Amino acid sequence: MDHGWGIDDGTGKIAKLAVWNSPGSDVSGMMARCEKVVTTCEDLLEDEVYHYHAKLTYKDPLSGGSFVWHQDYGYWYKNTCLFPDMMTVFVAIDRCCQSNGCLQILPGSHKCGRIDHDMSSGQTAANVDRVEAIQKVCPPAFVEMESGDALFFHCNLLHCSAANESLERRWAYLMAYNTRTNNPAVTHHHAQYTPIQKVSNSAVADCTNYRDFTDKDFMEIGSSKTTRVSFRESPQTQQEC
Repeated sequence: MDHGWGIDDGTGKIAKLAVWNSPGSDVSGMMARCEKVVTTCEDLLEDEVYHYHAKLTYKDPLSGGSFVWHQDYGYWYKNTCLFPDMMTVFVAIDRCCQSNGCLQILPGSHKCGRIDHDMSSGQTAANVDRVEAIQKVCPPAFVEMESGDALFFHCNLLHCSAANESLERRWAYLMAYNTRTNNPAVTHHHAQYTPIQKVSNSAVADCTNYRDFTDKDFMEIGSSKTTRVSFRESPQTQQEC
């Protein structure tokens, strides 16, 4: 609630998020440090990983903004991470479906390498012509998820999400990991290599800290393209997607 900010998606809708660099000791930190998540990332990237940052993306009913086609490495390359040895774990807090703006991906597009990115309505967008060409050989797919489902994906996977046109909210928790050997060349707004103190999978359910976020190192934004927003929950219905 105290650290949320928003980006205008160019249509008048606001894409809301809160970003932090350190896992912290609250329940979200336990999830980011648990063996199930961290070890899976290490197996996929074949290296020790560390917590690069995490975020809550928050789409209000009928007003939650969209995210344009991009690769996460489109951002992280500019942060001086020299290799695309990075990934994201997307966890659905609410059910994600087409009507409330679930992820869309181009399966296999991570093999295309890094795509040039440009600014678009305050977001970093993959080159439109290249995305259109890739879509012809990597057809788009909707990633519909139940609450608690997780998607592990490479930092070069092209993905986007539409605005929330439903009466349901759509919250998601995204954890980004970098490899130890890919420590950014320049210190910047996200974390340098810091070893993860892994916890057991049971630590997530056992954690009782839901409100103390003092050790999470929230990212504060002051750009003219961003807006301070409230994360107080909006009324929602239980309408099916």
